[in-house]
Order: sequence, then structure tokens, then C-alpha cells
Amino acid sequence: MGVSEKPGLLDNRLWAGKAFDGGWETSLGTARDAVEPATGQVLSRVGIASAVDMQAAIGRAQQAQAAWAATGPRERAAVFHRAARIFEQHFDELALAVARETGGILPKGQHEVREAITLSHLAAALPMQAQGQVLPSTPGRLSIARRVPHGVVGVISPFNFPLILGFRSVAPALALGNAVVLKPDTRTPVSGGFMMARVLEEAGLPQGLLQVVPGDAEAGEALVVDERVPMIAFTGSPAVGRRIGALAGQHLKKVSLELGGANNLIILEDADPDAAASAAAFGAWFHQGQICMAANRILVHASIADAILQRLVGKATHLPVGDGASGQVALGPMIDARQLQRFDQVIHDSVAQGAKLEAGGTFHGLYYQPTVLSCVKPGIRSFDEEPFGPVANLVTFRTDDEAVQLANTGQGGLAAAVISPDVGRAMAIGQRLRAGMVHINDQTVNDECTNPFGGPGVAGNGGSVGGPADIDEYTQWQWITIKDAPPAFPF
Repeated sequence: MGVSEKPGLLDNRLWAGKAFDGGWETSLGTARDAVEPATGQVLSRVGIASAVDMQAAIGRAQQAQAAWAATGPRERAAVFHRAARIFEQHFDELALAVARETGGILPKGQHEVREAITLSHLAAALPMQAQGQVLPSTPGRLSIARRVPHGVVGVISPFNFPLILGFRSVAPALALGNAVVLKPDTRTPVSGGFMMARVLEEAGLPQGLLQVVPGDAEAGEALVVDERVPMIAFTGSPAVGRRIGALAGQHLKKVSLELGGANNLIILEDADPDAAASAAAFGAWFHQGQICMAANRILVHASIADAILQRLVGKATHLPVGDGASGQVALGPMIDARQLQRFDQVIHDSVAQGAKLEAGGTFHGLYYQPTVLSCVKPGIRSFDEEPFGPVANLVTFRTDDEAVQLANTGQGGLAAAVISPDVGRAMAIGQRLRAGMVHINDQTVNDECTNPFGGPGVAGNGGSVGGPADIDEYTQWQWITIKDAPPAFPF
């Protein structure tokens, strides 16, 4: 598929200063520019919701939800079959828009749209699956456990993979009979919100079921504490996730928190250095390391550490950095100056604490060079924290037990990987790792939409979204019993 900037599905005039309410009628009180990280060009004028704006959106969603839940499963499925076709028809336009707004390379934008197509097909299948069970009971009584929608689901999505990480909650939640109020990051309001709104609008989703309301912490908190929203799905930082979890707990809400943590890529001494270094580079630097699954720690057996280091430094020196949408570079810009400065401080602090800067560590504008740190260990900031930037942190070990101990240092991780031709040994290590997703002879950045996605500890709240987890996440159990007639009671 080629690249085209011809106008089609997206029109910034529709959402300039507005929310999506099933149409484009609701104006928000304030607005700010969403800027392309690579060029500084203003891409759109995005409205910023207040708490009152958010409360109004919740009311509209609640009003629309009951009729949607009562809609037949084939009709709900059909909306998402049409959505998949619309994503396909506008593939080039949408992929370029994602790349430009997120600062990603064009293949990253194309990947997000391809995954949105897959997520549409998976959502279309959900209403057609069995929605409950017949339970054992006493003779003369039919006992049924069925899955029913929560009602209104609040979704708060991040800037890094906004289409995938928003739509992976929006699509199944809607398909299973909920209404959704989506608050995208204000830096990526189109990829993380209005793009989905346009697709589902064209696909025939009934009005009011999806509300797209960009906003800051005020709007997000209003969504989390509103009693009309029984579930919150959040993807973002552990700090914000803890705040949302605490607020939601006070209001007895269900939460799905996908956060981050330390992801470990373990390279054993029998690994092929070229293949292992290639995997490590991709896992650490893809999309500038702004990925919750990024290989934050690269644990390398001491006997091949120099070989891996040499190859990573070579890649860091030669990988081109620039405007990702141009199709000519490997790394694009960081999302904004605030994110870049935080990451740069992590690098400087880590070197001050004893890490050795082997490559990178410099930037121009929002473009940060791929960076390699060696001599990384516990107590160094880039080991202890999720850097969320393009750094390969090299940590050495000498035994399998030491590798496991280092990998499990911290508060949990989302993804892990082990590279070795000895698959049995790699599996034995992988089964000991505190991570929600483990990959053998691969790197950490993996998702196929059909798999449960989540992790323990700081990576989330122990739950998962995606694949077989979606019905459990976006519905709740209801028990129903049926008798032919009321029995006689002793009262």
C-alpha cells in the first residue's frame, strides 16, 4: 500500500475545539494545538474538556447504552465488520496520520492501522460467542450464569500507540453492549480518538454510544469518579495508574490498568551475537523506546557481553534518525520536549551513578540518538525505572540464577524474552520470570491482539486485555434461575 495525503476520512475541521458526541456538535470550553513532533507543524486544534464537559459526555453515553445492549448480536457484529472495511479503504491516509501525530516511522503507522483492522474483526466475533453457562442445580430449577455489559466504560489512552491502545478497549467494550467514553491524550487526539470516531461513525454505530472527549487530569478524574461509569480501562504510567486505581477503589469500580515496569531481554552465552544484537536493538529502540513492552534491560552473559556491546554501538552509530513519516529513517522524534527532557535526565543520572555511556546520549530538537549504556546494575536509575526512551541498558550476568534474580529485581514487568538455541533451558528461565508475557528466541515487543495482554505488579493490576480476556474484562456475571412455579416456603 502506498502513501497518500489526499483528503478522505479525516477532516480536522470536524473536531476543531469539539468533542465527538455521536456527531460533531459539542464544543469544549478551551482548546490547544496538537503539533507534529517531527516538524512542529500544527496538525489540529483540539478541544480540552472540563469536568462538566466530561460529566455531560457520560450522561449522553448512559442514555444510549440500554438500547445498544438490547440490539441483536448480528447487528452489533456488523458494525465492526464495516469498521474493518473502512480502515482498509483508508489505510494509507490513516497510517500517515498516525505516523505524523505520534512521531513514528511510517511502518509504525501502518502497523497500528493493520492492528485496528484485526481488532475490528475480533470485536465483530465477540457478540456471536456464547455469553454464559448452564449451571448444575436442583431438579426443577434452571440455573444460568450469563455475561452482561457493565454499562458505560471509561477508556483513557496514551500517546505512544494511541490507535491500538485505545481501540483494543473501545472495540470489545462496544461490541459486548457497553457505551464508551474515551479520553485520548491531548497530544494524539486524532490517532487516539477522532480517527476511531470517524470510522465507527461511517460504520453505522448508533449515536451517543461512543463519546470522544480529550482533556487533562481534571477531565480524567471526573471520568474515574463518576458513579455512572462502573469500569475504567487505563493505559499509561505507573504513577497515574496508581492514582486511578486509588480513586476507582474508593468508588468500587472495576479497573483494567496496563502500566509498564521493567522488561527484560536475556541473552545466554550460546546465542548468535548478530541475531541477539538485532533483537536487542529493535526491542530497545523501536519507536524511540516509547513502548510499554520495550526491552528496558538487556541482560547478557558476561562471556559474550563485549560482542553484543560492539554490535549495538555499531547500530546506534549508523541508524538514521529523523522525520519518521518520510520513510527514510529508523527512529523518529520523541513525542514532546517534556518527555525528551525526562529521558535525558535518566541518562545523565545513570551515568553519574556508574553506568558507562557507550553511544548516543545526545539530541537535537526532539530527535534523540539511539543510546547504549553498559555497566548498568540495580541502584542505577535506568535499571530501576522504565526509561521510556531509546536506550539499550546492558547488564551482565554469569549464571542462569543470577539472570533470573536480576530480571525479577523490581516491582514486576509486562514482557520478557530469552534468546538461546537451547530452547529447554530458555523455557526453564522464562517460566521463572515475573512477567505477563514471555517470548523465547525473540525480543520483548510482541502483541498479536488474540493474546491476553498484561502483567503483574507495577505492570498493571494483575488482569489482562485482549483475546480470551476481553469477555471477562468488559462484561460481568449475572446469575438467573427459573422455576415453573414458586415453591411452598415455611414462612
